[in-house]
Amino acid sequence: MAKARPLHIDWLVDTGAILQTSCGKSVAVWELKHEDDDQVLSAWAAHFRNHYCLDTLVDQLRGRLSRKDYLENIKFPSKSSKLGPPTRAGDFAEILISDYLEWRLGFWVPRVRWGNKPTRDESPKGSDVIGFQFAKPGKVSPKDMLAVFETKAGLSSPIGNRLQDAVNDSAKDFLRIDESLNFLKQKLLEQGHTAQASDVERFQNSVDTPYQETYGAAALFSTDSFDVDTIKATNGLKVPSSKKATTVAPHPYHNGMQMIVIKGDQMMELVHELYRRAAHEA
Repeated sequence: MAKARPLHIDWLVDTGAILQTSCGKSVAVWELKHEDDDQVLSAWAAHFRNHYCLDTLVDQLRGRLSRKDYLENIKFPSKSSKLGPPTRAGDFAEILISDYLEWRLGFWVPRVRWGNKPTRDESPKGSDVIGFQFAKPGKVSPKDMLAVFETKAGLSSPIGNRLQDAVNDSAKDFLRIDESLNFLKQKLLEQGHTAQASDVERFQNSVDTPYQETYGAAALFSTDSFDVDTIKATNGLKVPSSKKATTVAPHPYHNGMQMIVIKGDQMMELVHELYRRAAHEA
């Protein structure tokens, strides 16, 4: 059964702006135009919550804790610890880019990464977001596509060049993709999703069953922390050394690299509100 298109995806808007990096590559600029809409925010919070713990399992997992306390104190990254807020921002970025890949670009993105964290205030290892696209449903085609994205969040100041950080991490993905695919398949099998596990397996042997690959880097910013000079070429203007423009030149797949930045107002406040609703409305 196809999943319903989430309401919040309509808030993710392509601005049409394209920035050029210092090495001449294009970066698409999107904006998250979120609003104070209870219906959409509650639906988004439920969507968000189920990445960490399925609603069908929470009562079996929470023991004597309330749903709220279990989610806030066991599953979700902390709001107040040293590592909690950065982890919240990073998880939010990964989940939003998963939504972008699935609902804007038409990929299937398994959502098993966040519910299997052994430590809530740490990000899982491996590639951040992996998506699959099949040219012909139910058939293997050399036009099938594997997309691997790295994400970074710069939702508060001061920050460095988070897009460059994502590019740098993406350069490692071709080395760890086999482990990441194995993790996805294993978790899908453990959950009884044998057909989906078989779909992942299709991408584990590129020699016998070739497919296309694309690698991507994404960075999320609050509007007040978004600095264009760290992304675009400077057009001959002198820029302080602390604002090094983005380059993908060292990336092994730089020719087909996709890059996106997403900005929005009060993004960290939005992140905390989603976690609050996700726990209180469980």
